[in-house]
Amino acid sequence: MRCYLLFNAADNTELRVKTFSFKVSEEEAGQIRRQAKLEHLSLSEYFRRRAMGPMVETAVGVTRCELTGATIFAPLPNSEPLTTQSVSEMLADFT
Repeated sequence: MRCYLLFNAADNTELRVKTFSFKVSEEEAGQIRRQAKLEHLSLSEYFRRRAMGPMVETAVGVTRCELTGATIFAPLPNSEPLTTQSVSEMLADFT
């Protein structure tokens, strides 16, 4: 396993990533590439999803905003309400 340090000069952020390497036959490589392509995934994302297991998809509901009357996405069941603080924390990596 190799470790790389990626640097984004635009916002002075660093991201440590690891690279895995393993051997497969030509036939296996072809099958893996074809399957990833069928699923519209990069090889990295294909392996990530296979290794981490299936992600649970939840249908997104809609509701009406009590303040504006606009149709908005409904919160997920049993989820904490969004606050300015929680949104700021979620977006911190992008600022």
